[in-house]
Amino acid sequence: MFTGEYRHSVDDKGRLAVPSRFRAQLDAGLVVSRWLENCLAIHTRVSWDALAAKVATLPITDEGARRLYVSHGTQVEVIDIDSGAVVGKVENTPGVHGIAVAPELGRGFVSNGQAATVTIFDLKTLKKIADVPTGKKPDAILFDPATSRVFAFNGGSNSATVIEAKEGKVAGTIDLGGGPEFAVSDGKGYVFNNLEDEGMVLKIDAKKLTVDQRWKVCDAPSSMAMDRENRRLFIGCRSKVMAVMNADTGKVITTPPIGDHVDATAYDADSKLIFNSNGEGTVTVIRQDSPDTYSVVETVKTLPRAKTMALDPKTHQLFLSTAENGQFEVLVVGK
Repeated sequence: MFTGEYRHSVDDKGRLAVPSRFRAQLDAGLVVSRWLENCLAIHTRVSWDALAAKVATLPITDEGARRLYVSHGTQVEVIDIDSGAVVGKVENTPGVHGIAVAPELGRGFVSNGQAATVTIFDLKTLKKIADVPTGKKPDAILFDPATSRVFAFNGGSNSATVIEAKEGKVAGTIDLGGGPEFAVSDGKGYVFNNLEDEGMVLKIDAKKLTVDQRWKVCDAPSSMAMDRENRRLFIGCRSKVMAVMNADTGKVITTPPIGDHVDATAYDADSKLIFNSNGEGTVTVIRQDSPDTYSVVETVKTLPRAKTMALDPKTHQLFLSTAENGQFEVLVVGK
């Protein structure tokens, strides 16, 4: 992005002149985005890709606002990460499964499995903005910063509904050819998704809305995380292994063992640790010794069915939700 302020007039054909000393830097292309007040920001392709990759690492914990979003039946509980206090809720989300946030747009997105909709809400007020129709039983959901689109993966119709995050309109539907589970974005225009029933990983072009690659991975792939710097996918499989896959070639590099009934995987880029939360009541911790070498370092006991997980990159704590003695609880696991 160029710094400084330049005032120019738009000609009668709707064209804007760019200062000549900047044009050489724009040979590889440019991206224009909204800025403050009535201004536009012009980014070089390189700076935009770097910004998109950074935004892609933001978790559903909304690190900037220090909030944790927890799905709970027909609503989303919003918790202050630092104090542990419940600060609000997003209501009327029947069969809520997943939550995605777009901090730069001030919006959050909830997949409602029973209603076959995605609820768009305001991150500040937590009030509903709109409900967008999807396929049957939307489950995993993510925001892709490279395209500013939301991908909702529909377990009941083997498809993904793609929504323009800013406009709240459906951009298209992708036929996946199998039952989707978790997904991640690489921040550079591709989305990766598990097909649990097919034992495959899909590489999806987020702009064209097409499936570029279909790769065999393991039996019943369920969860996924990504090391974007080294282009490695970490895929939790119900066959009690975590498959490490090259995100560019689809090659499975190694498959270290994990616990039973994995449901979520998270990667901590600072510590180079990968966490797999398992329905048996454990978290398998795997260390990335190098992009192609991995070792199991610990198995942490939690509680049975404590398998839905989020990572706070600031404190390196894990949050797991479960129900114990009829009481809904969030477990906090630290070093």
